[in-house]
Amino acid sequence: MATIGRPGLSREKKAELWQRWKHGQCASDIARALARTKGAIHHVLAFNGGIAPVARRRCPVALVLDEREEISRGIAAGQSIRRIAAGLGRSPSTVSREVARHGGRSAYRAAEAEARAWDRALRPKLCRLASHPELRWRVAEKLALDWSPEQIAGWLRRTFPADEGLWVSHETIYCSLFVQARGVLKKELIGHLRAGRHMRHPKGGTTPSRLPGQIVDAISIHERPAEIEDRAVPGHWEGDLLSGANNSHMATLVERQSRFAMLIKVRGKDTASVVSALSKQVRQLPLQLRRSLTWDRGKEMAAHRHFTIATDVQVYFCDPHSPWQRGSNENTNGLLRQYFPRGTDLSGYSQSYLNKIALRLNQRPRKTLGFETPADRLRAVLQ
Repeated sequence: MATIGRPGLSREKKAELWQRWKHGQCASDIARALARTKGAIHHVLAFNGGIAPVARRRCPVALVLDEREEISRGIAAGQSIRRIAAGLGRSPSTVSREVARHGGRSAYRAAEAEARAWDRALRPKLCRLASHPELRWRVAEKLALDWSPEQIAGWLRRTFPADEGLWVSHETIYCSLFVQARGVLKKELIGHLRAGRHMRHPKGGTTPSRLPGQIVDAISIHERPAEIEDRAVPGHWEGDLLSGANNSHMATLVERQSRFAMLIKVRGKDTASVVSALSKQVRQLPLQLRRSLTWDRGKEMAAHRHFTIATDVQVYFCDPHSPWQRGSNENTNGLLRQYFPRGTDLSGYSQSYLNKIALRLNQRPRKTLGFETPADRLRAVLQ
């Protein structure tokens, strides 16, 4: 049976490979540490979709390598099967089957017998999606709508609380997508994942934040009322600019309580263009959804006082280099990169298309909302 992972990584080396991958090392660093080529390491990672396989365990009653070596030495010494078995404390029939299975007395070799037995012990098991057609169909349907595996898993539990047969973990969905040996879900569905990757990557790394702009009369985020901090009242928004190629941009707004998102086409990054576009959009909202806006230190909001006059919405500014202070908006911007990858020219998209993408986001269940959708949560607030 062929060994996965050329050029023949030992079991110990593979274990070290997955341990290093888990701790965030890239394929190149792992290759150098294991004295292998990057291609060999990537082959192992890609075959398993970046997901470490479950550690294999030997059956407690199975023969081990030391016992097989004793059998080999006994055969070489001309001992009978019964005498070899007695020395091992095993049944003669166990030793007899072992020798016959691996070439007989004339061809028996302990190391080869051990390797063949280990390979033969593999018991491929159908994954949950392969054995449940209706569940597989529902998962594929939601993946095609750009739902994440975690959103699908949460939605299934919420929609079918009494039918555990239609429950599945998000890790199982990722395995079904990424592990080549399974082939349960079509590979094209990987393109609907947020990051578009073909394997799981360990979490890590940081995103550099922008330099602070000089904002006159900026009110600090630390002066926000408590009702904004605890998300108790709707109508408080977080905003930012999403940038694309050729100096193109769009504004993104996220309502803190419901995570409802709006995408706004802007002509440019200058403060006049941004404030004008934001004001026009915000004035269309019901009064109960016009309370505050939290922005970063970008100079595009230098004219924040004009925005407040036009909308009666107070603007608060984050600390420099602190994108986590607008966590809901940062998360939404990450989701939007699935539709607008870095390097995309955003100037060619119409407002109607941006509204379509916003609608798709707002109809996706969110873990932080107990797998309700932002649209449903906002609708409940407005009723």
